[in-house]
Amino acid sequence: MEDTEKGSQEQPESVPEMGEDAVTSVSPASSPAMTEEERQELQEELAKVEDEVQTLSQVLAAKEKQLADIKRKLGITPLNELKQNITKTWQEVTTSSAYKRTSETLSQASLKATAAFSNMGSVITRKLEDVRNAPTFKSFEEKVETLKTKITPSAATGEPSNEDDVSPQNAESLISQPEESSSQEPLMH
Repeated sequence: MEDTEKGSQEQPESVPEMGEDAVTSVSPASSPAMTEEERQELQEELAKVEDEVQTLSQVLAAKEKQLADIKRKLGITPLNELKQNITKTWQEVTTSSAYKRTSETLSQASLKATAAFSNMGSVITRKLEDVRNAPTFKSFEEKVETLKTKITPSAATGEPSNEDDVSPQNAESLISQPEESSSQEPLMH
């Protein structure tokens, strides 16, 4: 007899499978100290709780249907709800301290970037003016002006002007002819 008790103690208790009825999974061997009367009371309580759960599920389903009907009558669609949720969330985000700090930081960075670009534009403008006023640029500008005056007189005399008549060799010779004033000025590099 000791061997049979020992064998039942060594076997692990059976665990009910998913979906298995809870009443059938209760075995007298799993709770040896329980009397038949206590077992009967627990089974009755179990059945009562299962009925309550089922009733509550039905009530919940009915309330969800009622909620959907009310929303439909009010014209509240899932899209409207989504819009409201997004609006509410955006308001919460914009009022958060992290958003405010980030916004202030980005605003300051924007102001600094604007000032830097403005300063850079001023510097570039000054440098371009310096280049334009440089003797080398003036010499180049004078050569271009000389070339322009040598090409345009044909139009002033009434002859048809054809810019294709100026061959690349003639244009190069006009540009490469040194001006008397430009040869006297030192070139800056």
